[in-house]
Amino acid sequence: MIHPTNSNSQHTLAQSTELSGVGLHTGAQVQISLHPAVADHGIRFRRTDLEDQPIIKADVDKVVDTRRGTTIAQGSARVSTIEHLLSACVCCGLDNLLIEIDGPEVPIMDGSALPFVEAIEQVGLAKQNAERLVIPIAEPIQFKDEEKGAEFLIVPDEKYSITTLIDFNSELLGTQYAQLTDLTDFKAQIAPARTFCFVHELEAMHEMGLVKGGDLDNALVLVEQELETAAINKLATLFDKNPNSIGTADGYLNTSPVRFTDEPARHKLLDVIGDLALIGTRIQGKIIATKPGHQSNVAFAKVLKKYVRQQKKLMDVPHYDPQAQPIYDVNEIAERIPHRYPFLLVDKIMELTDTHVVAVKNVTMNEPFFQGHFPGHPIMPGVLILEAMAQSGGVLLMKGVENPAEYVTYFLKMESVKFRRPVTPGDTLVFKLELTRPIRRGICEMSCRAYVGNQLTTEGILTAQMVKR
Repeated sequence: MIHPTNSNSQHTLAQSTELSGVGLHTGAQVQISLHPAVADHGIRFRRTDLEDQPIIKADVDKVVDTRRGTTIAQGSARVSTIEHLLSACVCCGLDNLLIEIDGPEVPIMDGSALPFVEAIEQVGLAKQNAERLVIPIAEPIQFKDEEKGAEFLIVPDEKYSITTLIDFNSELLGTQYAQLTDLTDFKAQIAPARTFCFVHELEAMHEMGLVKGGDLDNALVLVEQELETAAINKLATLFDKNPNSIGTADGYLNTSPVRFTDEPARHKLLDVIGDLALIGTRIQGKIIATKPGHQSNVAFAKVLKKYVRQQKKLMDVPHYDPQAQPIYDVNEIAERIPHRYPFLLVDKIMELTDTHVVAVKNVTMNEPFFQGHFPGHPIMPGVLILEAMAQSGGVLLMKGVENPAEYVTYFLKMESVKFRRPVTPGDTLVFKLELTRPIRRGICEMSCRAYVGNQLTTEGILTAQMVKR
């Protein structure tokens, strides 16, 4: 059976599930509900305790704070400490999820991602009838956070894997590294690793209004030297514990044993996965993260999101093979739309389905409009590029229509038209038009783009109507 992380299909939850707990930094008791969502929904949070129940998309552009956790916001609505839950979603193979939360912070649970993984596995996943988009990394990408000293490198690989290296100049921790080469190993190897801090950081965080929900059961506290009685008493007050119950064991201020000898490095890897989930698209590549932290993770996620946007644009570019047999040549096009030379502006139809068309226009110096449009500096008029796209759309609209010669197609409106670069003699224009909604009463709306090579030249939204003569 294919694990959901290795599937080409999107997945959501098979049914809803609930968890509750306390927020690490706010100390608030929080209830969260995980609900199935439709394909291409992504992961979103809904603050059910606020008026109008605002929804916040799990997106790197929504990040507003990275102090000791990652916080996203939409307007005044915020949700913090989202990284552990997001890492569980990624590694369980969840693509679409609505998370309802009645407070400002995802509960810390035991400080790891394991409770979220177990909750997801308990209800199971449902395969959806939509393809999962995975962007392969085609070339090495480096990023360095000069302020934090963190460095990231991602290189092409056959799957998604992460290695983290940490060094806090601590004799207790030393230099640690952790590795995840397959997401299916996440539950056993990474998810149980708990969040951590040094004992000397606690008081500073407490003064910042953080760790109000901190407990020796939901975080590892590292102690590098023997604590004096006054320090123990202060910690006892902070955690509402009996001073006699606080002591150090192998350098940790916890009664429960460490789960891995390199637990801090593994938890840092967990955080990297959760923060990079904010890219919003799965990626394929090998990541090496040195001294990662939430601020640096988010900065790196923004770099990767920009790369993903560029790759998505290239993926949308229609591929034109001039040696391929067209669906319709220029004579067959003339049988379907009421245009003739010199106003027939489409030479070939290369792809044609019920929802999209790919057409080609070879631009030559012999075009009649070049005689009067910018003489000495020939540029194809933008309105004629739109006309060529409209003619391509007319072929799409006529698909499946009996006796297409009995119909004509009229423009109703053009919206969001943009001209990105000039089109000159020698260019080959490739048009791609896609229906944005079903055709009704002969009216259609199409998303239209024109390319020369990989460069977008013109785009817009056209609405047209098919009318019988």
